[in-house]
Amino acid sequence: MDILDQIENQAVKTPRRICYTHRQELLTFGLLKKCSDALACWLINRFGDDHSPVIVHGHMQPMMLVLFLACAKSGHAYIPADQSIPSERIRMITEGAKTKLIFSAAPKQLPETNATEVIAFGQLDQIIIQNEGVPARSYEVKNEDTFYIIYTSGSTGRPKGVQISRRALTSFTEWMQHDFGLEEGLTFMNQAPYSFDLSVMDLYPSLTTGGTLWAVDKQMIANPKELFTLLAQSEINIWTSTPSFAEMCLMEPSFSRTMLPHVQKFLFCGETLPLSVASRLKQRFPEAEIINTYGPTETTVAVTKVSITQKMINCKSPFPVGRCKPDCRIYILGEDGVPKKDGQKGEIVICGPSVGSGYLNDPEKTRASFDTLNEMLAYHTHDLGIMCEGMLYYFGRIDHQIKLHGFRMELEEIEHALSSCRYVKYAIVTPIKRGDRYDHLAAVVVAGKHPFDSDYAFSAVLRKALSSVLPSYMIPRKFIYRRSLPMTANGKIDRGAPLKEVSR
Repeated sequence: MDILDQIENQAVKTPRRICYTHRQELLTFGLLKKCSDALACWLINRFGDDHSPVIVHGHMQPMMLVLFLACAKSGHAYIPADQSIPSERIRMITEGAKTKLIFSAAPKQLPETNATEVIAFGQLDQIIIQNEGVPARSYEVKNEDTFYIIYTSGSTGRPKGVQISRRALTSFTEWMQHDFGLEEGLTFMNQAPYSFDLSVMDLYPSLTTGGTLWAVDKQMIANPKELFTLLAQSEINIWTSTPSFAEMCLMEPSFSRTMLPHVQKFLFCGETLPLSVASRLKQRFPEAEIINTYGPTETTVAVTKVSITQKMINCKSPFPVGRCKPDCRIYILGEDGVPKKDGQKGEIVICGPSVGSGYLNDPEKTRASFDTLNEMLAYHTHDLGIMCEGMLYYFGRIDHQIKLHGFRMELEEIEHALSSCRYVKYAIVTPIKRGDRYDHLAAVVVAGKHPFDSDYAFSAVLRKALSSVLPSYMIPRKFIYRRSLPMTANGKIDRGAPLKEVSR
């Protein structure tokens, strides 16, 4: 059985089991099935054979899960959009995806549009009552159809929609079930917003194994006292997060086996796992397994895994990111496209059923990164890596795309937005490291004439302008003002010069 069959089976077998909890809100498997079936029937009646993508706009509401499944059951790919995303970015996503419908928990946050219908979450109860029934299976997204679309940063200033098929999602979920030792009925922590593909690492493995998702919202993260009080009541078995979130939690002395006695595994993805984080987790949770993974959004969350041992920690070397999942292959290619030998650095290319279907409505970018290799779908990651006896090691980006606190972004997109601001002539954005990973962004700006009496006032205006088009995690923390940008001997901007300056 694939993912939809397994979730359906859980609903029939254990309809009263809690599948999702967010604060005081609970959702059972039976209610998940009943409501998603009814909404799927409404979507089928409303759109028929028009399978255009549907945006689901919200945060950690249980209705998000219901709508994801309703879309899949009615043949629509869903696009998760967190409430923290600026309305201008949602407008670009809506236009790029040619979306005709948005389900929203906060309609007032959405951009005005005449081409897209908006259904508020408050309207859904009535729709469910009026459309109770079971949709025909023939309407479901098929194996090669797109199941979900996650928008990532784009170098032209417009986000890219990564299409993940039902086939790819099923491959990922089956791998999680079989190779991560997931038993039935476990409680998974859900820390990542649904617009971030790390959320998929707990969402579908939990639903298909009869588990319970325990949601962490932005308010909890902003209030550590509340977060740790609630975590102590959570009975979490599987912890899924970025290393940055775990590092934040480790600042609390009581964050240990005493607070979370049932934790079996820590699953990390989205950014480099620092030695210090793994070491402290081993000390505080000695019986829990720490699993490091790697994979871009375009290849369905993750394609490698490795269990971090005390021996690895004692070596004090960067951790490997793991061995490839059985149904995929990883090649390390040189600039000439020729495979590198073991131990030689090159571009990481991922092949197999986990590879997505390209970028929505963007054939040019799709051709630039997706092709076939050895008769398998292939994605060229632009990541540098080394393969040693089947174990992959990651060495950062080839281009200007980075991961900061688990969020992937194109520096060029931020530069494009910054250069579009009033009074800015040119700008470059530089990631600043703390230890072995990126800590924050700094912008070097060449300004035109402006009315501000201080750099501080100008920076405040730029931050406000950027916040209307970029998520908060893409806004530089530091702004440096210069009369010109440094150039290399061949006439290109010298990105290394500002990096040395702001790192001092």
